[in-house]
Amino acid sequence: MAGRRVECLWKHHVMEQLKQRDRVQRQAFEEIIHQYNRLLERSDLQVVFSERLQTEKYEHQNRHDLSPGVEGGRSDSLQQEMAQMRIKHQEELTELHKKRGELAQSVIELNNQIQQKDKEIQSNEAKMQEYQHQISHLEGECRDLRNSLADLERANQTLRDEYDALQITFSALEEKLRKTTEDNQELVTRWMAEKAQEANKLNAENEKDTRRRQAKLQKDLAEAAKEPLPIEPDDDIEVLSEDAGKATGETSPSRQTSRTPSRRASQPPPAGLLDSISNIFGRRRSVNSFGSSPESAEVPSSCADVRVPSTALHVFDAHDGEVNAVRFSPGSRLLATGGMDRRVKLWEVASGRCEPKGALTGSNAGITSIEFDSAGSYLLAASNDFASRIWTVDDFRLRHTLTGHSGKVLSARFLLDYTRIVSGSYDRTLKLWDLRSKVCMKTVFAGSSCNDIVCTEQCVMSGHFDKKIRFWDIRSESNVHELELLGRITSLDLNHDRTELLSCSRDDLVKIIDLRSNAVRQTFNAQGFKCGSDFTRVTFSPDGSYVAAGSADGVLYIWNVLTGKLDKTLDKGHSSAINSVSWSPSGVYVASVGKGSKAVLWSDM
Repeated sequence: MAGRRVECLWKHHVMEQLKQRDRVQRQAFEEIIHQYNRLLERSDLQVVFSERLQTEKYEHQNRHDLSPGVEGGRSDSLQQEMAQMRIKHQEELTELHKKRGELAQSVIELNNQIQQKDKEIQSNEAKMQEYQHQISHLEGECRDLRNSLADLERANQTLRDEYDALQITFSALEEKLRKTTEDNQELVTRWMAEKAQEANKLNAENEKDTRRRQAKLQKDLAEAAKEPLPIEPDDDIEVLSEDAGKATGETSPSRQTSRTPSRRASQPPPAGLLDSISNIFGRRRSVNSFGSSPESAEVPSSCADVRVPSTALHVFDAHDGEVNAVRFSPGSRLLATGGMDRRVKLWEVASGRCEPKGALTGSNAGITSIEFDSAGSYLLAASNDFASRIWTVDDFRLRHTLTGHSGKVLSARFLLDYTRIVSGSYDRTLKLWDLRSKVCMKTVFAGSSCNDIVCTEQCVMSGHFDKKIRFWDIRSESNVHELELLGRITSLDLNHDRTELLSCSRDDLVKIIDLRSNAVRQTFNAQGFKCGSDFTRVTFSPDGSYVAAGSADGVLYIWNVLTGKLDKTLDKGHSSAINSVSWSPSGVYVASVGKGSKAVLWSDM
């Protein structure tokens, strides 16, 4: 049915074109044909008129022959008249012949035009046939597309039915989740109430014990006051020897009885009681909130013994995927690594090897930066889930989660009082956090994505995507200075006395900036060194005499700050780009991590 309709359509189209051609060409040649017919008529009239003249002339000659005398004068006038008519007719005939030639030329030209139009018609017919073939091909494609559309509609309907079923399942699961959350909240509330009651009981027992000890102390003091004490001549010497005994941990037998009450009065509560109280409030007895810990005793007081690494002591798989950050603890005993597997792993460094100690979990995306506090008790990590988190190192517990950025957090650092944190994000803002109140104290719009942050006593320095290093005053949270480099800033680090700033940028240059003059003091580069990403981290040695940086080809470069020359290149550890480098505070080890899952511990052993 569709084929017949198409055939009728093109036949009708051909008929219409022929009619149009007839109308156009007939209108063009109609006047010429009319003029040509008139010329033919006039030519026939001329012939008839000539024959009539010949006939009249013949008759006139006959009459003249019959009556020459009478008709003499009349014949002369008639001859003149005939001559004039002949001349006139001759001129008309000449004009007609001329018009006939012009019309013949017009006819030739029109015939040529007709031939040209015939050729155009043939060409148009060929095109029509080609278009007809195209129409047939397109009709076939349309049928195929209609069939495909029908299949897609059926598949879409199936998917819609599946979606409706999944939506119903999701609604049921969501309702179940809501009920579970409510139950969990109720359990947490009850648990917190029980913990509060337990804490109140412990506090009451502690107060009772304190009052009991105070009463006993007062009783002992009253009894001691009633007993008279003999005064010996060498009592002053005895006191001095007692003080000396205190310094050496010894006790004089003659003074032991008199010192017993005071020793009891200063005795602390039982260890179990203190541990219970500290666990309720989320603190350890040996660590205050951002105070010192036993590991603080391991922090080296001098950084003179810095060793330039030459050997890869230990190459190990640190994470399941890319490793972004690495950092030594202040005592160099622990090494922390953070990767795209959303975990921070702790490694114990001993005898040139890194043994796994534990993992810090809780992040919902990859880790971007890591930092320990000065005591090594807390670990701060920034991640791609728009948040920063703080864990306690000894029990691997998540203590704080700081959320508020609208982009991934690329760097987070402790301020020097360790009760505040500054974080920089891809959302072009810096945020100042107070850990005591767990709130954001200040948000500063930097104007560009912040890739790294370092801090001094009164200043925060941030490196940005727009090639600028910005200096912020902590007291006023205002931008006091900007320094623009030639490439996007990827990393910042401070030397041990916080007078020099180390920067790395995407123009493959590592620079040292003098913070006293806010000017570039030294620039390091090397053939083959190339910054692998916008987040490549570089580091100072603990004494500030060396600079270590990882390249995109997996080679570790170490420059000597004093000479300004490349000291060593180490290329037998990584097979992919190095993301971050950390130098241990003891100066013995250098750790590096890369885009692969490997981490490398370097030293000169």
